Amino acid sequence: MATSGGNQVKESVFAWEGKDKTGKTVRGELRAGGEAVVNVTLRRQGIMVTKVKKKAYRSGKKVTDKDITLFTRQLATMMKAGVPLLQSFDIVGKGHANPSVSKLVMDLRADIETGTSLNQAFRKFPLYFDPLFCNLVGAGEQAGILEDLLTRLAIYKEKTLAMKAKIKSALMYPVSILAVAFIVTAVIMIWVVPAFKEVFTSFGANLPAPTLFVMALSEFFVQWWWAIFGSLFAAIYFFFRAWQRSLQMQRFMDRLLLKLPVFGDVIRKATVARWTRTLSTMFAAGVPLVESLDSVGGAAGNAVYLDATRKIQTEVSTGTSLTAAMQNADVFPNMVTQMVSIGEESGSLDAMLAKVADFYEEEVDEAVASLSSLMEPAIMVILGVLIGGLVVAMYLPIFKLGAVV
Repeated sequence: MATSGGNQVKESVFAWEGKDKTGKTVRGELRAGGEAVVNVTLRRQGIMVTKVKKKAYRSGKKVTDKDITLFTRQLATMMKAGVPLLQSFDIVGKGHANPSVSKLVMDLRADIETGTSLNQAFRKFPLYFDPLFCNLVGAGEQAGILEDLLTRLAIYKEKTLAMKAKIKSALMYPVSILAVAFIVTAVIMIWVVPAFKEVFTSFGANLPAPTLFVMALSEFFVQWWWAIFGSLFAAIYFFFRAWQRSLQMQRFMDRLLLKLPVFGDVIRKATVARWTRTLSTMFAAGVPLVESLDSVGGAAGNAVYLDATRKIQTEVSTGTSLTAAMQNADVFPNMVTQMVSIGEESGSLDAMLAKVADFYEEEVDEAVASLSSLMEPAIMVILGVLIGGLVVAMYLPIFKLGAVV
């Protein structure tokens, strides 16, 4: 997006029609600050403008990591094929289904068209392009291997996105099942149990203890359902808000997640895979090791590994080997430090780090698959005890009455 005197100039997309020097009718679209700018720009290109119309902007969905990953892959593919940079942005921007992505791409194109480097254009949108992305693009521009670096970046983002999706799916399954179980239980407590209570009142007999307990619990639910649901949703909302805003809360939760009985091991392996994959990608791009570590800690996605990376960076900058610094950090498995040591001695650190990342990504795949198979019987037991217990408690008086009869 163009700027003038430190103030942002609002740009829009204009559809235009005109005639070129041969008299042939031509049409197109141009992002500019107004119709006058469109006329001047096209006149310089030798086009006699006959019609200019501002296009209405359609609000689209939020730009996601998946959108940025797809954009990176498309840009890398087109540059590999020899398509000029500005034309590549045109193709990606106009062909995307999400108007928000199209606007982002065309804003980038407008910056590049005015002479801004690709790296600097990306840095204007830190919400979508992190320092790792910008540093790699900058290294590619300086070394003249931008298409190769974009391909590496696309592979890195695809692998990271796939791993995040696997972790989320592994965590989402039990959470969704338990949420449904809570809702079903609440429905039984609020509507089903009171109906049974009216029937049992006509029996005129002493009710079993489990039935009395469930009926008392039902009365509490009926009377305070608004407070229960309100408190639950408020607690979840404020918990996630605190997690997002409080650095101390993030550090506490990141440490806690790594210590969870089953999930902790999966999260640790995924974090190590991201850490090694990021460092391998940066180092292979020719970014110096100390500078690479700036981006690696944040890309790992865990405060424990971010702190460890800062410690490693400090030690490496004073002459300590990467292997020794990683051993001192005491958060990496022995196999990782052994592979890094071999990579440092053989001069193939990026290749060794990539092999470690491949190994741990496979480990995460296997762990998620086994986790899903292990959780199914556990969830069935929880649902059986919860829902089955309620049903049995409510049918006990009926069984007792049948025995008397």
